[in-house]
Amino acid sequence: MVPVYTMINNQVIQTLLNHKSIRKYTGEPLSDEIIHTIVRAGQQAPFAYQMYSVLLSRTREKNPFNAPVLFTICVDSHKFEHIMARRHWTVKTNDLTLLLLAIQDACYMAQNMAVAAESLGLGTCFLGSPVHTAEALAQKYNLPKRVLPLVELVTGYPAEDPPPRPRYPLDFVLFEDSYPDLPDKSVTTAMETMDTGYLAQDYYRKANYIIPLQDREETFTFDDYSWTEHICRKVGQWAHSLKEQKDRLAFCGFHLD
Repeated sequence: MVPVYTMINNQVIQTLLNHKSIRKYTGEPLSDEIIHTIVRAGQQAPFAYQMYSVLLSRTREKNPFNAPVLFTICVDSHKFEHIMARRHWTVKTNDLTLLLLAIQDACYMAQNMAVAAESLGLGTCFLGSPVHTAEALAQKYNLPKRVLPLVELVTGYPAEDPPPRPRYPLDFVLFEDSYPDLPDKSVTTAMETMDTGYLAQDYYRKANYIIPLQDREETFTFDDYSWTEHICRKVGQWAHSLKEQKDRLAFCGFHLD
């Protein structure tokens, strides 16, 4: 039996449910007032240490998707350690623990910024590329050690209006009291929800993109290639070097050894 869920709706909930990634923007610039509003709303997110900073680029021709504004939200221990020095303290917490807490800070802020922007009629798109480009971003923005670019957020007035992308069924996400055994039917239903939703939007055909297989024969076409296969190909083939990632963190001043 499929669970029945009831929901309350209001303007904030509708803004959240209407979220979609925007990759085409008009030429209209964002005012200082809008930018300051987005960042200030981001600051009001919950935090452990406020261990974040936001970098701003208005160079359209260099921003992803030619967006008028690019925010790069960073983990920032540099500022916090200045405060500690004023109080005659040095960092004793190991960098892994510090990063886990600071990443929470930065992500909460980034999400608040996206919601604020969308509530003002803007479009947004998160980019996880700093995971692989932190060194280049550190050099671009002249970042001191102990500042780690974490996620980019492009924003501007949308020049497209795609539908919101599908999400898992709520009963595949919300578990009360204990984690379930995940019966086959539940997993199948979750996969079908995502795949049929993306196929109905013709998402990958419009993008004209299928991740190439490395060690298997291709059996998918745009008629059946969808989200679960796409994501599995990423995680199942892209074997990023742990050493390179640790070196990247070390370049930014964080050491996990």
